[in-house]
Amino acid sequence: MDRRLSELVARRAALRFAAGGAVLTAGGLAMGAAGALEPTETMTIGPFYPVLRPIDEDADLTMVNGMKIAAKGEVIHVTGRVLDARGKPVSGARIEIWQANAAGKYAHPADGSPVPLDDGFQGFGVQTSDAEGRYRFKTIRPGAYAIPDGRRRTPHIHVDIAGRQTRIVTQMFFPGEPMNASDFLLKQSESPATLIARRGAAMAGQPVFDWDIILPAG
Repeated sequence: MDRRLSELVARRAALRFAAGGAVLTAGGLAMGAAGALEPTETMTIGPFYPVLRPIDEDADLTMVNGMKIAAKGEVIHVTGRVLDARGKPVSGARIEIWQANAAGKYAHPADGSPVPLDDGFQGFGVQTSDAEGRYRFKTIRPGAYAIPDGRRRTPHIHVDIAGRQTRIVTQMFFPGEPMNASDFLLKQSESPATLIARRGAAMAGQPVFDWDIILPAG
C-alpha cells in the first residue's frame, strides 16, 4: 500500500498536465500545448547548504580524496541532462548537489541530529554539463531524516543548477519511495513529476536514477 501511495504523487502530476493541455514525452518530460517543456520546479535551498565546502568537490561523493575508507550505504548513480524549455542541451551548466548521508545526517553544524557523520562520505559534489547537456554523479542513497518539529523528510538530493542565463535551486526525489506520499514539501509541489527521477539501467550492478533538469526560459 505504501508504494501505491507514493505513486499517487506522479499520477497527480500527470493528471494536472493533461488538464492544462500538456502531454508527457516518451522520456517522461512534461510538454505544454505550446510545445515548451515544463520547467523543473524550484524548491527551498534548505538549512544545510554547506557552510564550509569540502576540499574534494568532484562528482564522486562515495570517496573523499586522501581517505582510505569508502562511504557507508548503497552506492547509486544520478545521471541526466540539463535542457532549456525547447529541449535543447545546455552545455557548461554548473550543477552542485548536497545531501544527507546514508543514516540521514548532513555534514553541517545546524544538523543537531544524534545520528553519526560518515567520514568517508563527501556530502557535496559539483560538475559541469558536457556539450550534450549531460551530467553524472556517483553518490550514496541518502537516508530520511527528522526536522526539529518531528516531521521526517523523504530521501532526496538538493541541487543548484546555474546555466548561462538562468539558475534554479531544487530537490530530486526517488521513484517508488514510500515516504514521498507523506513528505510535506513534495505534497505542496505544483509539478511533482518534474522532481521525481526515473529508474535507469543499472551500472556495474549499482542503481541508476535518470533525472533531466529543465531550465526556465531566460
